[in-house]
Amino acid sequence: MRDGVLVLAAALAFWQALVWLTDVPSFILPGPLRVAGMLVEQYRLILGHAAVTVAEVLLGIALGTLLGALTALQLMMSRAALRYVLPVLVFSQAVPVFALAPLLTLWLGYGLGSKIAMAVLIIYFPVASNFLDGLRHSDDSLIEMARSLGATDRQVLFRIRLPAALPSLGSGLRLAAVYAPIGAVIGEWVGASRGLGYLMLLANGRAKTDLMFAALLVLVIFTLVLHKVVGRGADYLARRAKGRV
Repeated sequence: MRDGVLVLAAALAFWQALVWLTDVPSFILPGPLRVAGMLVEQYRLILGHAAVTVAEVLLGIALGTLLGALTALQLMMSRAALRYVLPVLVFSQAVPVFALAPLLTLWLGYGLGSKIAMAVLIIYFPVASNFLDGLRHSDDSLIEMARSLGATDRQVLFRIRLPAALPSLGSGLRLAAVYAPIGAVIGEWVGASRGLGYLMLLANGRAKTDLMFAALLVLVIFTLVLHKVVGRGADYLARRAKGRV
């Protein structure tokens, strides 16, 4: 933690020194002091837009995780689904998710719906694929022992495979914490009237680069905090898996 703070302080100092030494215009590259001043001056505006983005991201993570986990479980319960549906899911990743943003905005409008859908789409496959990989690669010796004692496929899935796959689900959630804000902001860039992505576009169009950097800074801080919180949740899942397997 201390090393991270030192690195951040050094980066900010270098940034400010670069601005002073090059005398670059503020509308091209504002210094961190100017960005901090804008953050204080416009904190109400920035926090209002940040609340919208946070809501989009959290709802997107909740829905994407639920759908991804249910998909992985369903694929494990049905050999036919695993054989025919899994290749379709893999093939779907060949379609750039960001290219769907205009369609989602057209279908779902400029409100939260299209941004949540974008976040869901971008995290759904990482969660599903990581969780499925954990389910498929459980301890074979435990499974064979359970089957020798008369355990059914469903019992094996929920009492052996599922606990063992919790760390893999945690890995998928770590990725979701990073990808979900990207999806929400991309959706806001395509079409929105609220959110940090919308505020950044608005500030850029008005040559208020300091405001754009301030909004970006808030987005970065939120993403880092979210990743930290989700990481602790993933560690809890891993500890719980060790206690149950």
